[in-house]
Amino acid sequence: MSNAKENAALSSIAASVIITLGKGWAGLATGSLALISDAAHSLLDVAATTMTWLAIRAASKPADEEHHYGHGKIESIAALVETAFLFLLSGAVAIEGIRRLWEAQSTIQVHWFAIVVLVLSIAIDAWRYITLKRVANETNSEALAADALHFSSDLVNSVLVLFALGASAFGFPQADAFVAIGVSIFIAIAGYRLAQRTLNTLLDRAPSGSASQIKELVTAVPGVVRVEDVKVRQAGADLFVEIEVSVARSMSFDRVGALKNAITSAIRTVFSDANITVTSTPVTLDEETILERVIIIAARRRLPVHHVTVQEISGKLSVSLDLEVDGKMSLGDAHAIASQLENAIQEELGLETEVETHIEPLVISSMIGRDVEEDRRQLVAKSLIENALRSQTITDIHNVRVRATDHGLIVNYHCRVDPNLEVTIVHDAVDQLEHRVRKESPDILRIVSHTEPVR
Repeated sequence: MSNAKENAALSSIAASVIITLGKGWAGLATGSLALISDAAHSLLDVAATTMTWLAIRAASKPADEEHHYGHGKIESIAALVETAFLFLLSGAVAIEGIRRLWEAQSTIQVHWFAIVVLVLSIAIDAWRYITLKRVANETNSEALAADALHFSSDLVNSVLVLFALGASAFGFPQADAFVAIGVSIFIAIAGYRLAQRTLNTLLDRAPSGSASQIKELVTAVPGVVRVEDVKVRQAGADLFVEIEVSVARSMSFDRVGALKNAITSAIRTVFSDANITVTSTPVTLDEETILERVIIIAARRRLPVHHVTVQEISGKLSVSLDLEVDGKMSLGDAHAIASQLENAIQEELGLETEVETHIEPLVISSMIGRDVEEDRRQLVAKSLIENALRSQTITDIHNVRVRATDHGLIVNYHCRVDPNLEVTIVHDAVDQLEHRVRKESPDILRIVSHTEPVR
C-alpha cells in the first residue's frame, strides 16, 4: 500500500513540474495575470506534492516506543501546510487582480502556444486527479486526497484561464483580471474544505456515521449485553476504534476472549483495516438467581463451595453453604477465609442477609495411589452392593476401583438409577450409601460415585 502511495506522489511531482514550466513560460509571454497566477498555483503544487511524498514516506513508519499509534498524522500535518499555501496564493492572486482592474492594466497578447499549453495542462490535471483520487480512496490517504484537490483546482483554473484568453482575443481584456480573482476565490474555497477535513483528523473527530455504524455491528454480536462506549479516530490512513461492552459476569474468560474476537470480526466486515481495542465490563444480569450470584462470588475468590441453600424466612434472605479449604489449614485461617466470603455475599445481596458457612477439609496436594489387592477390592464392592439393595434406589453397582493412599482408601464406582428420579433424591441415596460403607470400612477416605440412568 505504501509503495502505491509513494509512486502516485512521485508521478504527481513530475506532472506538476511539467505543468508549471509550461504555464510560466506561456504566462510571461502573453502577460496574462490569470495564466501567471495559474502557473504560480502549479508551482505551489510542486512544493505540495513534494511535501506529500515526504509525508507519505514518514507516515508509513510503524509504531514505536514513542509513537504508539504510528506516524499517520504526519499526512494530516502535510495537508494542513498545503492548505496554508493555498490561502497565501489565493490572497496574492486576488490582490494582483484587483490592482490591475484599478489601474486598468489590460494588455494581453494571445498566442497559439499558450492555448496548447493550457489544453495539455487540462489533460494532465484530469489524468492526475483521477489517478490520485483513486489511490487516495484505496489507501485512505489524506495527503494524496489533498494532492488530488490541488490538481482538480488546477484543472478548473486552466479552464477559466482559457476562457479569459478567449475573452481578451474578442476585445474584453478585463476578463483576465476577473478570472484571476475568480481563481483566487476557488483556491480559497478548496483550501477551506481541505483545512476543515484535516483539522477534524488532527482533533480526533470521528468519521461521519462511523461510531453509530460500529455500535450497530457490535450490538448484533451474541453475548454483548450492551455497548457502553465507542471511540473512533482517524490518524492518516489508519482508523483506530476503542469500544467498551458489557458482558454477563458469569461468562468465563475463554468465552470473553472469543466474544472479543467476534466483535473485532464484525467491525472489520465494514472497516477492514481498523485497529480495534475491545474492553469488556462484567455486569449483573436481571435474570441471575441468588444461587448463581453466590457461586460467582465464590468462583472469583477461587473458593470451592457446594450445598448452597437459599431460603426466604419472614421476608429475610438466608444463605448457607459448604466451603472447602485445605485440610492442613488452621481453623483460625479457615475461619478468616469463610468470614471474608460471608462479607462479600452480604455486600452483594444486602447487609441484612443471613450467611452461614460450613467448613470442610479439602485435600489440595495430589496423592499417589495404588490399586489394592483383589480380595480387598471385592470386599468393598460387596459392601456397596449389599447396602445399595437396602436403599431400593441404587442398582447395578459395577466398575468398582479401590486405591490405597497415604491418607486412606479412595473408592470409585458406577451405578444405575431410575432416570425419572430427581437429582436431590439420587444424591441423598448415594450419600446414605457412602456413610454405611465408610462405617463398615473406616479406612476409606472418600467414595466417588458415578450415577447413570437405567437403560
